[in-house]
Amino acid sequence: MIKPSGPLHGTVRAGGAKNSALKLMAACLLSEGRHVLSNVPRIKDVEIMADLLRATGARVERSRPGASATSATSAAPAAPAAPDAPADLVVDVPRELVPVAPYELVEQMRASVVLLGPLLARCGEARFSLPGGDDFGSRPIDIHLGAFEAMGASFEVVHGYIEAKVGDTRGRRQNLAGTKVVLEYPSHTATDNVLMAAARAKGTTVIENAAREPEVVDLARFLSSMGARIKGAGTSRIEVEGVEELLPSSHRVIPDRVVAATYLAAVGLAGGEVVVEDAHVEHMDMLLRKLGEMGMVVSLGPEGLRARSDGRLHSVDLATLPYPGVATDYKPFLVTMLAVADGVGIVTENLFAGRFRYVEELRRMGADISTEGHHAVVRGVPRLSGAPVKAPDLRGGAALVLAGLAAEGETVVSGAEHVERGYEDLAGKLSALGASVIRR
Repeated sequence: MIKPSGPLHGTVRAGGAKNSALKLMAACLLSEGRHVLSNVPRIKDVEIMADLLRATGARVERSRPGASATSATSAAPAAPAAPDAPADLVVDVPRELVPVAPYELVEQMRASVVLLGPLLARCGEARFSLPGGDDFGSRPIDIHLGAFEAMGASFEVVHGYIEAKVGDTRGRRQNLAGTKVVLEYPSHTATDNVLMAAARAKGTTVIENAAREPEVVDLARFLSSMGARIKGAGTSRIEVEGVEELLPSSHRVIPDRVVAATYLAAVGLAGGEVVVEDAHVEHMDMLLRKLGEMGMVVSLGPEGLRARSDGRLHSVDLATLPYPGVATDYKPFLVTMLAVADGVGIVTENLFAGRFRYVEELRRMGADISTEGHHAVVRGVPRLSGAPVKAPDLRGGAALVLAGLAAEGETVVSGAEHVERGYEDLAGKLSALGASVIRR
């Protein structure tokens, strides 16, 4: 439940990046031994991935921050934990894995497909169902399967599961083979998946049209600390020289740029001045540029990223693009801000079809938004009106919570379980900044 409460003030932390932590957890399967990941958020998706790792035979548990770091190797010393950091995530990987991703877990989260690369690399086989998660348009895994076929894997559907194997015509197990993989689209998840598999493939793998997101770079750094040989992470061409064995390691997850963007948008909607102390400015350049065009003042200081807004926002046009463009995950927050901005903004979704489902809920709150295909026209109104609304997905749900900050009266957002997939106590952190937000 959200009520208008005036400008926000204070300091907040974004915490570890969901889209990095999940891939790092999957990457642990590439090496037998004890891995330690710090700054891993306490969110639903991390719990699901932990259960998926347990299904393969790994042990996953939380420990006091820094307590287990000396039990694993690392290319560099781990950064000191923040005072409010969540416990380290310790992943103990056995010598023999069970290469199966159960349906009841896979159906809950699209990112579960990243287990495919590590399992094929370690076991030469994998059995999994099609991944689930947020429902905002088709995101087929053909791009993953095509890449692994190029590396020597074969696939067939048996009783609702996709069974993957790496072997010769007689069924004898072989290793994945390094090759040139050209992604038809710079998919973040496909890049991560191929990158992990290539780390233990035989020979050299070149990934062309690779995703350039900071989370890809974070994964490459972790794999490198395990002994992988990777060049070009963060560019559109990544080269990986496969090695026979990797070693367990320690790693600190980078801050979540989407969660940081959520708090910046909250300031734009409610007004005030807030510092996101762990935000990485270099990961959010295009977003910060758009916020500046809308009238917010955002600057980097010694205490972190400071955002200020003390008047009505200005409308802008925007289009989602692969990194370093405006991320599709930012769009629900930006559309919500445009809903109360002065003027008309045109928003184009270039990445996923159907990702305007939250718009109907914003209309229930008085927003003037029309959509057609991949486009939305947002005509700003002075104020939204509180109403009961339903979260359609993770980021859309968070955007509706933010909308309540700019609405007259009470807003109740149902479907909060979607939001909890990617936010660690969003209501509590907004409340600490002065917002009136209660998680029932």
